[in-house]
Amino acid sequence: MLLSLAKRMLLETDKRLLWKLAWNMGLKGMLSVERHKRRLKRGEVFPPFLYISIINSCNLRCQGCWVDVAAKQETIKPDAFHKLVREAQAMGNAFFGVVGGEPFMHPHLIEMLAEHPDCYFQVFTNGQFITDEKAKQLRRLGNVTPLISVEGNEIVSDERRGRAGVFSKSMAGVQNCLKHKVFTGVCTSLCQTNIDDLLTEKWVDRLIDMGVMYTWFHVYRPMGPDANPQLCLTPEQQLRARKFVVEMRAKKPILIVDAYFDGEGQALCPAATGITHHINPWGDIEPCPIIQFTKESIHSSEADGRPLRDKFLQSEFLRDFRDLARSTTRGCIVLERPDLLKQLVEKHGARDATVRGTAMAELEGMEIRTSQYNPGNEVPEKSWMYRLAKRYWFNDFGVYRGHDHSRTAAPGLVRAKEATAGSVP
Repeated sequence: MLLSLAKRMLLETDKRLLWKLAWNMGLKGMLSVERHKRRLKRGEVFPPFLYISIINSCNLRCQGCWVDVAAKQETIKPDAFHKLVREAQAMGNAFFGVVGGEPFMHPHLIEMLAEHPDCYFQVFTNGQFITDEKAKQLRRLGNVTPLISVEGNEIVSDERRGRAGVFSKSMAGVQNCLKHKVFTGVCTSLCQTNIDDLLTEKWVDRLIDMGVMYTWFHVYRPMGPDANPQLCLTPEQQLRARKFVVEMRAKKPILIVDAYFDGEGQALCPAATGITHHINPWGDIEPCPIIQFTKESIHSSEADGRPLRDKFLQSEFLRDFRDLARSTTRGCIVLERPDLLKQLVEKHGARDATVRGTAMAELEGMEIRTSQYNPGNEVPEKSWMYRLAKRYWFNDFGVYRGHDHSRTAAPGLVRAKEATAGSVP
């Protein structure tokens, strides 16, 4: 499998782009995690990977989207973006996730990324703005990997994303990238309407045949003003997804990303470990994209001229969020204990970072749901490559040590997990 993967990369991707990937994202990314681990020993947290939403606007209207895509357009301006990236670089960072809205609707996206050839950017996109010319620009940059979302077949995609012809337009963006040998990924937010179509070996084989180099199966999280909880996966389906990813990683020549498990199959929350936090289009610093409350901003003011470093290291809201999340569950506290998250927001007087101004009401109205934390059903990695990588550069970094999560789990969640443990082999 590894030899086949290496062969694919060498033959199907521009060699200069592979070098940028290995150097800027690979080596520098590992070094940034090592710095993170050293900071943790001092009780300091500055995330080695930042996710930056550079725009709120989007051409699609996906079910369950929590972003204010229909509100007045807001973008992170180039000067603010450059300042943010350089201040993060001073802390050892080199890898950034660029999200939206739809990042390719930002009028200065290409120029902004070109300003930082010593960094690596993963752009989360629906792919519909990646024309042949845009794909050429990505190849010239060399430090960008587009991660294009595909949410189902032709019929399901149109329903999930609120527009007609979505699947073919997104796949055209994928093809444009592959035509120009850009290192390209395809992701899916797994839910009830697409899990049977896309969580399949047939779909993975199709991606490989096309030339896609990596894929990422997210799990749908019901957030926002129209959360669509009926789309949520059952605990059994979440376990099925985990098992599928582990199996495919061991047998298919394609990289498969996941952000919620260590090499032993133990669940984790990236925000709870401090490995990543989120910045929204208004510059607000949030624990993660679905927790839309904030106390700090990347923008300086007369009242707060602190550098980015101090805003992260000194944030009591982010610190208390991490403490609460890791002492409550190894999964997603938003899904499992929205009541405790509400108390935390109220304690700190954290501001609703949405335009719609209904984030607190949405949090209050959430039903308790299971997340990736499924004790007794851990699925360790079968691939030695993934086990090795996770052991050193993507694990819980010991932050969960000593916590008994059963004490803080919601009663309904405990019952659901007990039922799952009894029904799933």
